[in-house]
Parts: sequence; C-alpha cells; structure tokens
Amino acid sequence: MAFLDIRHLQKSFGALRVVQDFTLGIEKGEFVSFLGPSGCGKTTVLRMVAGFETPTSGAVSIDGHDITGLPANRRKIGMVFQAYALFPNLTVADNIGFGLRVAGQGKAEIARRVGEMLELIGLPQLGSRYPFQLSGGQQQRVALARALAPRPQVLLLDEPLSALDAKIRVSLREEIRRIQRDLGITTIFVTHDQEEALSMSDRVVVMHQGIADQVGTPFEIYNRPATRFVAEFVGTLNLIDADLVDAAAGHVRLGGVPVTLGRPAPGRAGERISLALRPETVALGRDGGDIVLPGRIAEVHFLGPVLRVRVAVEGGGFISLDTFNQADRPPPSVGAPVDISMSHRDLLVLAA
Repeated sequence: MAFLDIRHLQKSFGALRVVQDFTLGIEKGEFVSFLGPSGCGKTTVLRMVAGFETPTSGAVSIDGHDITGLPANRRKIGMVFQAYALFPNLTVADNIGFGLRVAGQGKAEIARRVGEMLELIGLPQLGSRYPFQLSGGQQQRVALARALAPRPQVLLLDEPLSALDAKIRVSLREEIRRIQRDLGITTIFVTHDQEEALSMSDRVVVMHQGIADQVGTPFEIYNRPATRFVAEFVGTLNLIDADLVDAAAGHVRLGGVPVTLGRPAPGRAGERISLALRPETVALGRDGGDIVLPGRIAEVHFLGPVLRVRVAVEGGGFISLDTFNQADRPPPSVGAPVDISMSHRDLLVLAA
C-alpha cells in the first residue's frame, strides 16, 4: 500500500458528479501535481484528502491508517491556499506558530520551531512584521511555513502561485521544491499551469471531467500523451487526421503521402485516425526524418529564441514547427514553397 492511498473517490453535488472513481497511490516523499483546467475536479479531490469535503464514496488512508472519517484538524495534513489566508492581526511569527499554540505546545518550543521555519523560508528577520508589510511572495512563504510548522505527514498546495507575477512564480516554485526535498514530505500540488506541473513534479496527474486521464512522469506526460485531451492540454501540438490503409501494418496516408508508423494502429482500413506531433519534432527541409511533406509557409511568428512556422501542407491541413532563431539567417517568407520532414517515431496515435 502507498503512503498516501486514495481509493475510488467520488463526489457529487446534487445530480452533478464532479469526481468519478479517482484512485491514486502516492509514495512517501513524492511530489505529485494535479493538472487540469478549471472545473476538472482537481481541487475537490484535494479538499477530500484534506477533510474539507466529505466523499460521496471512497476512502483515503495515510501510512496505512484510514482517515476518511476524521475531521480536518486530526489528519496531520498541512494546507497552503491560493489566497494565503494569513491572519492580518497576527505577526509573521504568530501566524507561523498558530497551529503549534492550538496543539498546546509550550512557548519555548513554539519559539524554537518558528525560528526554524523562518530560516527555512529565508525570512529570518521578518518575524515581527504583519502580513500587510510583506510582498505577495513573502506572504506565500509564510503560509507555507505555517503549514509545515506542526510537522504534518502530508502537504497540500492549492494553486499557491496563481496570484503572483511570472518572475516571482518561477523563483517561488523552485523554493517550494527545495523545501519539499529537504523535508522529504509527501506533497500534492494543484495547478492549471502545465509549466509548473512539469518542472516541479515527480509525477503528474492530468485530470479531465472528474477522472485522471493520465498519470505519469513529466517526461511521459509530455512525450507520450495517452489521450487526445492530454495531448491537447499539455504543450503545443499538431493534431493531424490520417486515413488508415492497413491497421495491422500501421500504414496510413498523411496529406496524400503514404506513411508507415512502424507499429499497429487502432481501427480498420478506410477509417480516419488522429495523429499528434510536437512542433519541435518537425524540421524545415528534407533532412528531419523519413517522412517528407511539401507545402507553403502560411505564417511565421518570431518568439525571440524560437521561430514558430505554420505550413499549409499539400493535400490539406496545417502543421506548425519550431526552429531556433539564427541571427545570420532571416525567417522564411510567407507564401514560399517548402518541404517539411519528420520521423514516423514522433507521430503519436491518440485514443479518444
């Protein structure tokens, strides 16, 4: 059994079922992100683990102990919210020590633990300040320290970075990951930001309409999406319709060009299937792989270090590709004829 074991969780609000048979095992010290759009059920699962929502059915256990029926304050779980939720009338030190006072610990122990937490979050000189005297990033650090001070078994983070500007988000996510690794605490991080999930996590759970569409490492989620939703939601993707010629042999026609996938394809001859292709796996010219498609430049977007080029492929459809900007080579011209190439190994066959 996993350290944090979530089994067959379901949650309905009236006739609306927002979480459907969610099962996941998380190992001790693992950092797992729940990734998905608004309304997919990720925060509802988090709140059921925390004890703020009661499951319609299913169970949650920590270290072999069923906590499904326990109130939130008896679960040994730390929670960090999107909006910080600091007490405005308490100092930073008093905010961090709040849970310890509720637990009845002595003043000396509280002071020692608060000092440890201030050092951990890099704010040792700010214990006497009030929340309104801190920046957003500092307030979120204090909220993290408050959640960790009582030594919880599990840490839950509900979109803790979404209220911060982009530069602060990057530095704080690195800080959160460092602290999590230093403490070895089992962590669930809820986000709708794919870059956060891919850069921070040991594993990512991509959620869609109340179910886990795919669970895997960031490498697996990005490079081998299991469903069309995962492929579209994570990263930029070309979605290509192909005509199936021979399913067993993996023969298809792509833009009128015969292509061998090198593996069997689902379906029957004459059907259309969906293929996916990352822009960075497509090359301008004929030297990028065993598949070559003729076309014309439809759009060119200059993104600084990267050029994103959209090509209208002969036979119908568009394929986007990414190529590095080179200062001594101007971007291709819109309307110019071009060949693009790719490897059959980079074509993903998507399930529904």
